[in-house]
Formats: sequence, C-alpha cells, structure tokens
Amino acid sequence: MISPHSHEANSEVAELQAALAANGITLPSLGVDLPSLVQTYAAPLVELGNCNLDTARALTAALRKAAGR
Repeated sequence: MISPHSHEANSEVAELQAALAANGITLPSLGVDLPSLVQTYAAPLVELGNCNLDTARALTAALRKAAGR
C-alpha cells in the first residue's frame, strides 16, 4: 500500500529541488525515501542523499545567506 501522503511528498521534493537549483545546488540523490513511502502510519521521509564537498559547501553557504549570517 502506498502512503496517502505520496503526492505531497513528491511535490515537496520537487519544490526543494527547484529551490536548491535556484541557488545553483543539485543533490543527485534527492528523492522520496521508498521504504517510508509504503508505510501508512506517518508521512514519507525525504532522502537528501549523498553529495560531494563542493555541493555541501554551496548548501551551507545558501543556508547561511538565507539565515542572514
């Protein structure tokens, strides 16, 4: 059985992907965590996945900028 939140999870992943792309950041493994997608008692998890150091630095810089630091 697929989670009733699957559409919401996929939409949120797409929104996050677009926001990251607007900051020049790509997380290649970004997606919905498949094992959590099939459980029905909680919303699915978003898997951010692995990234290289340059991507981690870019993500850190974007988050700090957004936080005003």
